[in-house]
Parts: sequence; C-alpha cells; structure tokens
Amino acid sequence: MADSKVVREWLTKADDDFNFARINLEEDNKFYSQICFHFQQSAEKYLKAYISAYDLEFEKIHNLVALLKICGKRDVSLLSLMEQCELLNTAYIDTRYPVHWPTDYSKEKAQKMRDAAGKIAQTVKEILEKGGIKL
Repeated sequence: MADSKVVREWLTKADDDFNFARINLEEDNKFYSQICFHFQQSAEKYLKAYISAYDLEFEKIHNLVALLKICGKRDVSLLSLMEQCELLNTAYIDTRYPVHWPTDYSKEKAQKMRDAAGKIAQTVKEILEKGGIKL
C-alpha cells in the first residue's frame, strides 16, 4: 500500500475542487461550465487517490471511465460508479475549449454533476477508510 500522506494529498485536492464547485453552485454563480469542470476534476482526483492508495497502474489521463476501470481491477464494486463517471467525463473537453457540437451547462446539469461527484467521493472515501487509510 502507498504512503497514506500521498493519498491524503490527492483527497485534499479533490475536496478543494469539489467544494469550490459546490460553493459556486450554491451561491448561484452562473459559471456552470466551469463548475461542472471542477466537479469532473474532483472525481478524477478521488479516483487517482484510490489508484495511489493501492499502487495500481497510474496513468496520466483524464478519462474517468478508464480510471474507474483501473480501480475496478482491485474492487469490482467500484464499477457501480460507471454512470457517474460517464456523465462527468463530458465536462472535461466541452467546458474548456470551443467545441462544434451543442453543449448544455445549466444549473440543473451542474446539480447532477455535483451529485455524481459526491457519490464518487463518498464511495472512494468509505472504501479507503475500510482499507485502513486514515483520511
């Protein structure tokens, strides 16, 4: 198992992204695409915390589905988060670059992404705690 300090660093960065997006959403700031991006980033970092915790194959990628599959090699129950990862994956490119397809970053979509990222956070943290990692 990896150094728990490194895992906590990943979790801290993930929590920072999550809370930044959550607070902006709660304050009704209308930067919905940026809010969604930070929810995607938080999910990515929660998954990378898990990967780091168990010394799994660490890839410098941003695809949440691919990262989840790496996590699923150790704990297949994590694959139950596939729907959340698929939703959040859409916020990586569309929110940062001009795209030539329709996008819909509304308050409602940001709320769905908040819920998806929150479920990933909760699940990963519970598994890490059960595995003896002090958060």
